[in-house]
Amino acid sequence: MIKERYLRSIRLLAECFHAFQRISDTHVRKLGLTPAQFDIIATLGNTPGMSFKELGDKTLITKGTLTGIVDRLEEKSLVIRSSCMEDRRSMIVRLTDKGEAEFERLFAPHIQFCKQTFLGYSDEDFAALDKELAKLKRQLDAALAAPDVDSCSRT
Repeated sequence: MIKERYLRSIRLLAECFHAFQRISDTHVRKLGLTPAQFDIIATLGNTPGMSFKELGDKTLITKGTLTGIVDRLEEKSLVIRSSCMEDRRSMIVRLTDKGEAEFERLFAPHIQFCKQTFLGYSDEDFAALDKELAKLKRQLDAALAAPDVDSCSRT
């Protein structure tokens, strides 16, 4: 078995992400939404709305899944779709008044809940974490931009 140092770090990073996601998702469900529904409401909150493409990019929800989630939020009268004035082929999704009220009811309490897991972090801890994560992201972005990064999936 090859023991590569970075594998421990990648595993730890993934474990942290998954643990945080489980904590967040459990709380969101207690608030009465699915995590994906909450993600859309949180992303649309305090905005005039956005296109499906922009919403998909900001939430990382795939287009097919996004359509179904928006359908269910629309059935609950939390979002509305309208045609984009500049491009009639593009649909804009925005929160309704009821959706804005849900955003106001849910967003701040959820942030406060999730923030509890970081109570032991000082400003210096956050600065160090931000620095290392930003460095990792730059390296991953560079790797993604490399011409051969996706060659295996194209064969």
